[in-house]
Amino acid sequence: MNLLLQCGCANGGHSHGGKSLGVSDYEDILDYKAKPFHSIAFERVGWLAIFLVSLSFTALIMNGFEHTLSNQIELAYFIPLMAGHGGNLGGQAVGTVLSALSAGVITRKDAVRVVGKESMSGMAMGVMLGALVGPASYYTMGISRHVAVVVSVTFPLLSTIAAFLGSSLPFVCVMLGLDPAVIAAPAMTSIVDIAGLLCYFLIANKIFRIFGMEL
Repeated sequence: MNLLLQCGCANGGHSHGGKSLGVSDYEDILDYKAKPFHSIAFERVGWLAIFLVSLSFTALIMNGFEHTLSNQIELAYFIPLMAGHGGNLGGQAVGTVLSALSAGVITRKDAVRVVGKESMSGMAMGVMLGALVGPASYYTMGISRHVAVVVSVTFPLLSTIAAFLGSSLPFVCVMLGLDPAVIAAPAMTSIVDIAGLLCYFLIANKIFRIFGMEL
C-alpha cells in the first residue's frame, strides 16, 4: 500500500475539491480494499521487526545508566510516562502531516516550514506539560524535588524531538520512495523511545550534580 506517495508530493496536482488524490491513489485504495489480511501482515512485519530490534537500544541505555537508576529508583516511575508522551505527541505530528500531504495542503517544498512549526509547537507543549507534571509529582506523589526537576526539564526536550521526528519522517519517506503510512509512525516511536530515554538519564545526571548529589 502506497497511499500517500503521489498525494501532492510527486506532481502537486489538485482536483476541483482541493484534493490531490490522483488515479494512482485510487488504485492504491482499491488495491488495499481487495488485499487479504495476510498480505498486509507480510508487507508490514519486516519494518516492524527492524524497529523492534532497534528498540533493543533502550535496554543498552538502561544498562549503561544502571548505577543512576539503582541510586534514584524514582526515575523509573517516569520512564513509561516519558515513552508514552513521546509516542503520543509524535503520533499527532505524523497524523497531521500525513493528512495534510494526502489533502494536497502541503508538498515536499513545505517540509522545512512544516517541520519547524511542528517542532516549535512540540517545545511549547513540552514546557506547559513539564511545568504541570513536575510540580504535581512533587506535591501530590511525594517525589523527590530533584527528580521532579528532571521530569520538568526533560519534557520540553522530549516533546521537541518527538514533534521534529513526527513531522519530518513522512517527508523523508516520500523523498525515499517509501510508504509513510506504514513506516513513519513506528519509526518515530522507536527513535523517540531511544532518544528520549537517553536524554532523560543525561539530564538526570546533570540535575543531580547541580543538587550536589554523588552518583
